Amino acid sequence: MSVIFESCIKVDENGEWFIELLDTLSQKVATCQTMDEYAQKVEEFGAVYGGQIDEVKWSKDDNVSPHAMDEIRLEMSKQQQELEKQKEESL
Repeated sequence: MSVIFESCIKVDENGEWFIELLDTLSQKVATCQTMDEYAQKVEEFGAVYGGQIDEVKWSKDDNVSPHAMDEIRLEMSKQQQELEKQKEESL
């Protein structure tokens, strides 16, 4: 049994992006308005499986603008840098 999450970038009626997170095993869904919220939900969903997540599949709706994608990439990069910093501090 593989633990696979699906993350779909979407845009709401106000033109704001959000990420819909789906746990494909339990069919549990979360709507995340920020990358911090997304990271928290991935951790929460993954805790059910002892933190073992085999794959995260990404997709986006057709109406997601390049600007929104750039914003999301920037936020993801910040999250990654923070994780690496925490890792270094714990060594």
